[in-house]
Amino acid sequence: MPKVFIIILHWNNLSDTLECLQSLQKIDYPNYQVVVVDNGSKIKLKVKNEKLKVIYNQENLGFAGGNNVGIKYALEQGADYVLLLNDDTITAPDFLNKLIETAESDKKIGLAGPKIYFYGQERIWSAGGKLNWLYNKGALRGWNEIDKGQYDFPKIQITSHLTGCCVLVKRAVLERIGPIAEDYFLYYEDTDWSLRAKQAGYECVFVPSAKIWHKISRSAGAESSAYIYYHVRNGLIFARKFAPWYIKPFIHLDALWRIKKQFIKLIFFPKKRTWARAILLGIKDFYLGRRGKILK
Repeated sequence: MPKVFIIILHWNNLSDTLECLQSLQKIDYPNYQVVVVDNGSKIKLKVKNEKLKVIYNQENLGFAGGNNVGIKYALEQGADYVLLLNDDTITAPDFLNKLIETAESDKKIGLAGPKIYFYGQERIWSAGGKLNWLYNKGALRGWNEIDKGQYDFPKIQITSHLTGCCVLVKRAVLERIGPIAEDYFLYYEDTDWSLRAKQAGYECVFVPSAKIWHKISRSAGAESSAYIYYHVRNGLIFARKFAPWYIKPFIHLDALWRIKKQFIKLIFFPKKRTWARAILLGIKDFYLGRRGKILK
């Protein structure tokens, strides 16, 4: 059976990481190795287990940089597949078997992702992806919908992109398109990766029978200044790289409109000033060509 390296990026989130590792002990796929990349955490993970390798980064390299350390290690160790998995997830015992079975069924399949629920619920967090060029982003299909089987057929579905929360990637894809782009530092790098794979001739597929549960933004801090900043700046970077030619002129018009809105917020809406500053900084840094880590 193909050798799978499961890469978990850990950053100051010890309790969730341990719960994730505990759920992986119950999976029924036999040929796997877990690699935890400690991304400069203050709280170090120390576990003795033959199926667990811990790599310690000296600093926070972001989602892309941290995972790329694990990907490099996996390829050096002869991985057939790499699975990126968020540390704040819980997995069903058969999720990896379902993903591998699907990926092995067709050489054109390069990336495969599961159905992702909100933690402890049957409410969907992601059932594949859909691109929304109006907002310069890759959206989550099925987000916040109660699962009534509406995304269960067909059993394998081609999707625009897959979230880095949980994505299985073939070695051939990694060798062809390279690691995750580190320009973004945080957010959009997984969508970028999916589109690069598609450009190389591979398909991204959603596998509804594979299931995991996600606690959502435990490390990053949902709707913090950094969250807003990276979404704004990186959405612009992503759109400039991949948007259709007829969309690209509107990217700059949208940025101009957003700048005007933020100045209004700064003047008249004191409670919204923090977000307004983050948005303005994200737009500014996009045009100044500032990439990678800016805000913590």
